[in-house]
Amino acid sequence: MNPILAGHEPKRRRGRLQLLLIIAVVLGPMLLAAAMYRFGFWVPESRSYDGVLIANGQDRSAIGVTVTSDAPRWELLVTAPQGCDEQCRQLVYLARQINIGLAREAARAGHALASAEALEADYEQRLRREYPQLQRHSLDAAVYSRNADAPATPQLWIVDPHGNLVLRYDAGADGKAILDDLKYLLKISQIG
Repeated sequence: MNPILAGHEPKRRRGRLQLLLIIAVVLGPMLLAAAMYRFGFWVPESRSYDGVLIANGQDRSAIGVTVTSDAPRWELLVTAPQGCDEQCRQLVYLARQINIGLAREAARAGHALASAEALEADYEQRLRREYPQLQRHSLDAAVYSRNADAPATPQLWIVDPHGNLVLRYDAGADGKAILDDLKYLLKISQIG
């Protein structure tokens, strides 16, 4: 055995081990992340929002809402597929209070009502008098009823400035939680 070649064998073995460690450090996390995504293990069950997330790219037209003038800002949209009953009225009030609760960020958001049926005359007058900034949209009840994400009861939706549905809340939702969700969306948003 040649003594000169024998001294290089441990260095060569150590070099190979270092190369394998470098490859493991680089590829290991990517393989682990791919396996976590594919097989769904170690995925956290908690979430940082309170409503129902609408994460499939639907816009207002997917629930039958027709908008006449599209302002580039966030919107608290109340949908009333069967007329504006007491739950709907509570959500309209809540949407306005949440908009006011945004304080200096209130100009970045608005509130709207989309109803499939005509409102009662006295409630219509009340809306004009007490809710002057409330936007009005038409709602196609047939399209609304075909959407799996749209329950038949009045709902409050957070809509982004591009018109995409983001979160949905039912009539029993906590206004503080909705306000926190909207504040968080406004904080991280680069649009509107």
